[in-house]
Amino acid sequence: MPKVSRETASQVESMDGFEGRYEEVGGYTIGFESYSQDADMAPFFKGLPDDSCQCPHWGVVLKGKLAYTQGGQEEVVEAGEAYYVPPGHTPKIFAGTEVVEFSPTKELNETMEVVMKNVEAAG
Repeated sequence: MPKVSRETASQVESMDGFEGRYEEVGGYTIGFESYSQDADMAPFFKGLPDDSCQCPHWGVVLKGKLAYTQGGQEEVVEAGEAYYVPPGHTPKIFAGTEVVEFSPTKELNETMEVVMKNVEAAG
């Protein structure tokens, strides 16, 4: 049975205000993410359909909170809550938040290709 923890995840991504540790398991990417700064991530999804994330996510907020905007409505998810967010959303992250998130790897990689170009362009 495949399994992964924050400590054993093989891919590590970090930038100001964010650290993510990831592992692909059975066609899904499991992400352990920590946020140390507040940020509205919407600008990084420019260029995708509707300028929004095209990947569904399932997750659990371990500490803190995060928010997803979809169809003009914002939904806040707080510590101890599990969530599902369908394609067509943009996230807001908050300092002190930790999540475990599950995403289909193919859709995640396609979305992250655009996001990373936008991050690089923003400097």
